[in-house]
Amino acid sequence: MTTRRSFLKTSAVLSAGMLMAPRLLAYDKKYIGLQLYTVRDAMEKDPVGTLAKVAKIGFNSVEGATYTGSEKFYGMDGASFSKVLKDNGLIMPSSHYRLGEDGPNMKGTVLNDWSKAVDDAAALGVKYMVCAWLSPAERGKLDHYKKIGGDLNKAGELCKKAGIQLCYHNHDFEFIQEDGKFPYETLLANSDKDLVKMEMDMYWVIRAKQDPIALINEHPGRFPLWHIKDMNNKPDRMFTEVGNGTIDFKKIFKHANKAGLKYFFVEQDICPGSPFDSITQSFNYIKNNLI
Repeated sequence: MTTRRSFLKTSAVLSAGMLMAPRLLAYDKKYIGLQLYTVRDAMEKDPVGTLAKVAKIGFNSVEGATYTGSEKFYGMDGASFSKVLKDNGLIMPSSHYRLGEDGPNMKGTVLNDWSKAVDDAAALGVKYMVCAWLSPAERGKLDHYKKIGGDLNKAGELCKKAGIQLCYHNHDFEFIQEDGKFPYETLLANSDKDLVKMEMDMYWVIRAKQDPIALINEHPGRFPLWHIKDMNNKPDRMFTEVGNGTIDFKKIFKHANKAGLKYFFVEQDICPGSPFDSITQSFNYIKNNLI
C-alpha cells in the first residue's frame, strides 16, 4: 500500500535521479590533456624530462604520437613508458597512429601489424587509438574514402575486442568537396558509428569554414575526443594559444555532453617561441574559463 510518506520518498529519489542524470553523461573535467606533438622536439631529446615539465605546468593527461614505425612509445616499451607516466601523475588515454597505405612496410599502422599495436596500447591502458592523418597519397576520390571507411571498421573491430575505441582525427582536407560531397561525410557514412568514432580538431574544422556544433548536432555521441587549438585573427589564420584567438570555446564546450566528449587535448602545431610558454598559457585559460 502506497502511503503519502512512501510516495514522497519515492518522488524525492526519482527527482534526485533526474537531476543527477545529466552529470552521469558529462566528461571528466579533472583531466586537461596535451597532444605531445606540441612538444615533439623536446620529447625526442628528453622524453622523461619533458613529461615532468608538462606535469609541472598542470596537465594530467597526454596523447601520444610516435608509435607508428618504431612500435615504441617515445623510444620506450609500454611498461617503461607507463612507469614514466605514473611517476609524473599522468595518464595517456589516447594515442595517434597512421593508416599506413602509403608505407606498406611501415609497422604499427592501421594496415600493417595492427594487432600488435592494439596489444601494446591495451597493455599501456590506452582507451582510444586514433588514425591521425592521411598523407596526400592516401586521400584520393570519394570511392577511396569509402574503402578507408571499411579499413577503419576492420581496425575498429580489433580495437573493440581489446576494450579500445578507434577514432579518426580530421584536418581541413576532408572538407574539400568532391562531386558535391565532403570526404568527411563519406568517412562518417561508410564507417560504423560504434566501431569508429571521431576526434574533432576544432581548429581544422573551423579553418575549413565548417561549424563544429552543427557536426555535433548531426552526429551526436560520435566525438569523444577533441583537439583544442585556437586560431589567430590575422589573414593567415594560423595556430595560437587557447583563449588568444577567435574560436569561441565557451560556446563549443556547452555541447560537450551531446558530442559524447570524454577527453580533450591542447595541441599547437607551431608556437611563436617556447612551446612550454604556449601550453602554459593555454592550460591557464582552460582551467580558468572552460572547466
